[in-house]
Amino acid sequence: MNDGAAVVEHSEKHDEKTNVAKIVTVKGSEAFNAAYIAEPPRPLAFRSIVLYASALIGFLCSTMNGYDGSLLNVLLSNDAFLANFNGTNNGIWAGIVSAIYQIGGVVALPFVGPAVDTWGRKVGIFIGAALIIIGTVIQGTTSFTASLGQFMAGRFLLGFGVSIAATAGPIYVAEISHPAHRGVVTGLYNTFWFTGAIISAGSGRGALTYEGDTSWLIPVWLQLLASVIIVFFVYWLPESPRWLYVNSKMDSARDMLVKYHGHGNPDSVWVTLQLHEYEESLELQGADKRWWDYRPLFNKRSSIYRLTCNVVVSIFGQWAGNAVLSYFLSAVLTTAGIVDETQKLNITLIQSCVQFIGAIAGSCVIDLLGRRPLLLFTNFTCAAIWLGMTVATSQLIEQPGNYAASQACLAMIFLFGIVFSIGFTPLQAVYPVEVLSFEMRAKGMAFSSLAVNAGGLLNQFAWPVALANIGWKTYIVFTIWDVIQGTVIYFLLPETKGRTLEELDALFEAPNPRKESLKKKQLLLDADRNLVEIVDLGTGNARRTTV
Repeated sequence: MNDGAAVVEHSEKHDEKTNVAKIVTVKGSEAFNAAYIAEPPRPLAFRSIVLYASALIGFLCSTMNGYDGSLLNVLLSNDAFLANFNGTNNGIWAGIVSAIYQIGGVVALPFVGPAVDTWGRKVGIFIGAALIIIGTVIQGTTSFTASLGQFMAGRFLLGFGVSIAATAGPIYVAEISHPAHRGVVTGLYNTFWFTGAIISAGSGRGALTYEGDTSWLIPVWLQLLASVIIVFFVYWLPESPRWLYVNSKMDSARDMLVKYHGHGNPDSVWVTLQLHEYEESLELQGADKRWWDYRPLFNKRSSIYRLTCNVVVSIFGQWAGNAVLSYFLSAVLTTAGIVDETQKLNITLIQSCVQFIGAIAGSCVIDLLGRRPLLLFTNFTCAAIWLGMTVATSQLIEQPGNYAASQACLAMIFLFGIVFSIGFTPLQAVYPVEVLSFEMRAKGMAFSSLAVNAGGLLNQFAWPVALANIGWKTYIVFTIWDVIQGTVIYFLLPETKGRTLEELDALFEAPNPRKESLKKKQLLLDADRNLVEIVDLGTGNARRTTV
């Protein structure tokens, strides 16, 4: 595992006058970097592994989300499912059946904050999983009623439950993670979207050996898998130390930090740093205690900036073109000349596996490369891939049966999946959580969920209709839009690596958070690796410190 190294370069020297033994050049918070140097993290220690296992249960919230993301594509590729409901894999029918899931997520918005803030992050995860179990039962029993309305009611409840779980999950993972491992661990959260997608696609492909309704009911009922595991195990997980602290359980918060971040050492630098920041930054009577109070999201310039960054990454992750390849891959493959049902499901399964590998790779470099570089690489590269897809598909339309053009289309589909997974998949979990303060985190993530579902509604209604009416020319829109996304990210988003969650408060209070986040500093340390002076490399200003 990449352990989130914060030090970019260093040099050794000794200065008798100032007793400086080492100089390190870093980006990010000096307190974070000083703690990293004084007490290097221990990613493979026993208690770190226990904490990863706890985060793994949180990852299943993403698995539940990914399962449904792939499930509808599996169902729209299943002839028995389409025949049962007299449906089609494109056009307005496919759009409506897909969109009811997003509608459920939007309706859940007022309930997300209270579910996650009132009783704790773990209870929020439990509520979301329980609703998904109920929605799956409603959806699965349509085999007895043959009711499209009942099927859509189940999908509505699934969207409602996933909205809560998909908010609670990444918040929980980010808040329990060691500060030095937060980027990697929280980034891995969203990679588990693909475990759900792979199970869904695999079960859908395997179920084709059965005839009639059984071929689509098997993947529908398997949606219970992740949610049932969560319901059984979530009680035993450690709670978020930040939630414990602001709910007057300071001793429990400290015990959690000592056990998992300090490895049993109450004098750990990481424990001292975080408790000090909790005391300085966390509001004990904040708006997180009032379910109706959304003012902290809008009451300051910095709050609006933070929410904007949150929503931008959330919605850009929906509009990069990935929704077409998630929900309507069947129709895209048709434009590429691939019409066989079994071949389509094989490609869906392989695509999910390839994207899973790409997402893990992206998560492992997220702290090494930073958030901004990954997002910029992803958007501009996706634009180039969509341009290639446009050219290849246009040639296939002009020359039906052109094998080279068909293979080029297929290659572009896989390339897009890899590139999107490297950047957007991990960062859709990491960045929206990081940019929000504790007081606004749950409600802000509800807005993130709103942005995702609102963006999803456009995807569900616009793209199937576009594919049905203008076909390959739809890809021109994605080419242009991904360039726009990359440009907005370059000028708007600050870098968040190399800081604890509380240290990001000062970053967003700066006049220009983006420029502030990119500044380099020199840390001057004495022979005992204590931080004695900080030099801003942009201005040359130096200051002594007691950190």
